[in-house]
Amino acid sequence: MPTSEMFWDKIAHKYAKRPVTDMASYDLTMERTRAHLKPDQRALELGCGTGTTALRLADAVAHLTAADISAEMIAIANGKVAQQAVGNVTFRHSDIAGSAGGDGPFDVVMAFNLLHLIQDLPAALSAIHGMIKPGGLFISKSGCLGENGFHLRLMIGVMRLFGKAPYVAHLKIGEMDDQITGAGFRIIETHTFPGMVSSRFVVAQRL
Repeated sequence: MPTSEMFWDKIAHKYAKRPVTDMASYDLTMERTRAHLKPDQRALELGCGTGTTALRLADAVAHLTAADISAEMIAIANGKVAQQAVGNVTFRHSDIAGSAGGDGPFDVVMAFNLLHLIQDLPAALSAIHGMIKPGGLFISKSGCLGENGFHLRLMIGVMRLFGKAPYVAHLKIGEMDDQITGAGFRIIETHTFPGMVSSRFVVAQRL
């Protein structure tokens, strides 16, 4: 079975061409995220993919570092930043453990459509906690397949046997919230996006 890095490298260019499936939800996520960002902040986005979200939010902070496990995704992101001439975004090829690259702690760490793809979520959240300044924010949006994704879970399980899908956790919304608070955060805002799979938006403050 391919590693996560191999899987995302393989589909990077196809992923880059795929449009956002629910633009209204994406726009609302960006709007609610921007409400917590400030012009003097240093931010980090984990699992940035091809950089679309990082570039969209770049003007809301002083500097944004964006990291992804896929070298191919980061190559595409660097192409975008060159074309758009955005000067305050740095893309980094790294797993979560190395994402800060010695530049932390950050005022804000963001992770969109990432947490449900992590096998050891408690360890990842612990690492994220260490990247954030005391009182700083962790902003995430994650799929919760444990709520209403039975058929999708079954399909993903079959696809994974053939290397056609990544690992996806089957967490419920309450379980996702509990894991975040258990890692040393206080949840200050939430929103649940309905759909075939419920997505949970969370803003949490590092204690």
